[in-house]
Amino acid sequence: MGGKPTEARRQLRQHCVGRTTERGRRRTIAYAQTVAQHEIDRGTSPYAPEKLPRKHDVTGPDFFALDLRLGEVIAVDDFPEARKPAYKITVDFGPVVGTLRTSAQVTNYDRTHLLGRKVVGAINLGVRRIAGFESQFLLLGALGPDGTVNLLAPDGDPPNGAVVA
Repeated sequence: MGGKPTEARRQLRQHCVGRTTERGRRRTIAYAQTVAQHEIDRGTSPYAPEKLPRKHDVTGPDFFALDLRLGEVIAVDDFPEARKPAYKITVDFGPVVGTLRTSAQVTNYDRTHLLGRKVVGAINLGVRRIAGFESQFLLLGALGPDGTVNLLAPDGDPPNGAVVA
C-alpha cells in the first residue's frame, strides 16, 4: 500500500482499530476486519447478504492493482492441520505466473470434481501462513446461504493465466 494515499486507503484506515503509527500493524488490523466481514459460522448462522452494508468505493487504479487470473486446478490434497475443514489446492495459472498453491475451505466440493476445474484467483495479495502452509493466492467464490463457497468459473474455455477483466 505504498505511494500516494488514495481515498480508498484513507477510508480503509478509518476502519483500523487503535492509535498506532506502525504501518504494518495498521494494515494487519484492517485486513483482519475485512476478513471478519466474510466469516460464516456454518450450521448456526445463515449468510444474509442483504444485511451486509455496501463497502466503500475504490478508485479504478486501486481495483486494477489486483491481479485476478484464471487457472486450472491440477492437485487437491486434504489439509488436516487446518482449524476448519479445508483443502490444499494447486492451480496452474499459465506460463507467465506458473503454478501456485492455496488453502481453501471448499470441502463442499468433492476432490475429484475440483481437479481440472477452471477457477479464478487473486494472485498478488502476498503469502499467508495457514497452519504452517504457505497460501500463495486467494481462490475466489461466492458465499451461499449456508456459508459454503461456490467457486467462480468462466464461461467458455479461456486459457490459463487469462486476466479477469
